[in-house]
Amino acid sequence: MTRRRFDELVADALDLIPPAFASAMDNVVVLVEDRDPEDPTLLGLYHGIALTERTSMYGGELPDRIFIYRDAILDICDSEEDVVEEVAVTVVHEIAHHFGVDDDRLHELGWG
Repeated sequence: MTRRRFDELVADALDLIPPAFASAMDNVVVLVEDRDPEDPTLLGLYHGIALTERTSMYGGELPDRIFIYRDAILDICDSEEDVVEEVAVTVVHEIAHHFGVDDDRLHELGWG
């Protein structure tokens, strides 16, 4: 799969976020990288201060970053349909971290 097509799938997954949640996202950027250098099998990563943990002292911070790892996702998928599904799950999972939802709760909700 080309990088361009993968980027389109990430953009499509972001478009699936309900408008109320999308408008509540604050100071966050979504980036596509090949792999996480520390854990090459990681599919996505949220790095930042979750909205639920921001206080009145929050300000002047660099944007939170959501990383979607292209090669790691492609490694576990057998078809484009699989990639579409895994990208959507990974994007939702990492955005949920931005809203303060932890991994245990995401697993309970089926967003592993």
